[in-house]
Amino acid sequence: MIINFSLENWMSFRDRVTFSMVATSERQHGDRVPKLGKYQLRVLPITAIFGGNASGKTNFFKALSFAKELVVKGAQPDSLIPVEPFRLDDKMADQPSRFCFNLLIDERIYEFSFAVTHKAVLEEKLTLVTSSSEKDLYHRRDGKLNFDGSLAKDQFLQFAFNGTRDNQLFLTNSVSQKVDNFRPIYDWFKDTLELLAPDSRFGFFEKFLDEGHPFYSAMNDILPLIDIGAKRLGAEEIPFENIPLPESLKSKLREEVKEGMTVRPLTESINERFVVTRKDGELIAKKLVTYHPKEDGAEVKFEIRQESDGSRRVIDLLPALFELSNQLSKKVYVIDDVDRYLHPLMSRKFLEKYLLYRSKETRTQLLLSAHDASLIDQWLFRRDEMWVAERNGAGASSLHAFSDYIDSQRDKDIRASYLLGRMGGIPHIFFGAVGVLANPHLDEESEGDD
Repeated sequence: MIINFSLENWMSFRDRVTFSMVATSERQHGDRVPKLGKYQLRVLPITAIFGGNASGKTNFFKALSFAKELVVKGAQPDSLIPVEPFRLDDKMADQPSRFCFNLLIDERIYEFSFAVTHKAVLEEKLTLVTSSSEKDLYHRRDGKLNFDGSLAKDQFLQFAFNGTRDNQLFLTNSVSQKVDNFRPIYDWFKDTLELLAPDSRFGFFEKFLDEGHPFYSAMNDILPLIDIGAKRLGAEEIPFENIPLPESLKSKLREEVKEGMTVRPLTESINERFVVTRKDGELIAKKLVTYHPKEDGAEVKFEIRQESDGSRRVIDLLPALFELSNQLSKKVYVIDDVDRYLHPLMSRKFLEKYLLYRSKETRTQLLLSAHDASLIDQWLFRRDEMWVAERNGAGASSLHAFSDYIDSQRDKDIRASYLLGRMGGIPHIFFGAVGVLANPHLDEESEGDD
């Protein structure tokens, strides 16, 4: 679980901003808030960020995506780190971008932070947080790495650090060197943190092609109930050579897909969903299709590209809902623009379904951004679960929880207060200026009348 996440000098976030999932003393919906007994903490299972266009919601999402990519894949030798500092202040161009995570992993809290420029990792630190103290497992700074006393004599750790490039995190390289000391943190970024952008493809597609997998029957049980027209999903096998991929990518797949392996290649179009497997030495491609019922009970096959934008969005979100609904899951999903293409009732039902089975013992989390103000509802969210992103006159973004605003404690209609601008995060639209631009002769005609 994410306890909190801080970022600084990243895209529209110039100053340090901290996004906290720690619950306040608010009692509303308290029965669904997980409690970390030995830490005396309650951690929120869900948060929603609202705000106008260009307020910073997507840049926050991209910060998490950048961190995951840097940890899991790293940067190639001699390549630049794809960091994006704040561009509207010249002083920030040469300053590092900073990221700090407090994470619950296997019922232990770790703080993992790093500071990077385009050329190098300037600082990196991993701390184990106990109920009464903190222990720095390692701290990298100024080209040196200091280990905790319990690790200082491990020669292989020092060997792994000596092989860490300037543009690479030690965490990443240590795992690649088969060092297991810090693997839980690496695995959290790799396997627990899931990011869904507005145009993300169908997740876990391969699980829905196996009729014996629980996801297969679960997906096809729920599809007829959500009124998108499709009765069920299916898979259609097609010749590998016929899939619409560049020849260079096909050649790469021929080399890299081993026996029994299944991959989901990224295609140019977001309207196609493919998997490629190798069986008995041959590459096999399958694509996702839907089946719609006719009045006589027969079925008609539809290509995914023939489905509406909303239907495709539902299909892409449902795997996340299944994962999050698993009582044993520890997944953390971050979904940008969760309401994109969706009817407001569909967005709400998606969130209600997730929250229905949350308890003090569950460990899944859902972080989302949305524009739909109908979701700003205290029957759905606690005040500390609703956040607002706002951009100031200097173009710098900030984040604030609704619970930070004293007036919100007395608001019976918190949505109305938000739309009236009392909490910020709404667009400032100047229709007068737009009107003049739409009729460039307006001022000339007015002068003639005076």
